[in-house]
Amino acid sequence: MYDNPTSRDFLTLLPLTLTLEDHAVTEKISLLPKRLSTEDAPSGSEPSVGDFTYYSPWGNLAIFYKDFGYSNRLIKLGKIVSGTEKLAGINGDFPVKIEKIN
Repeated sequence: MYDNPTSRDFLTLLPLTLTLEDHAVTEKISLLPKRLSTEDAPSGSEPSVGDFTYYSPWGNLAIFYKDFGYSNRLIKLGKIVSGTEKLAGINGDFPVKIEKIN
């Protein structure tokens, strides 16, 4: 996780169980239970494979399994370092549990 206000706000929600769905054959997304802080956020970002992000216009989490172009108001929360290639092969909605580990 990156050290920014949006990431810190996301961490306060954990543990969290969400249902991920595919979006644009590029990312898995899910609405969050509340909107996150966008304090000091950049105007947007260009996501790549493994980026763990927050799309502020919709209030959703987005995990990218393919590179994508610049998106306004997309905030990077962190980076998944392995396993994102498996996301591309999952069809349909599926539950995930996100929790902190030490």
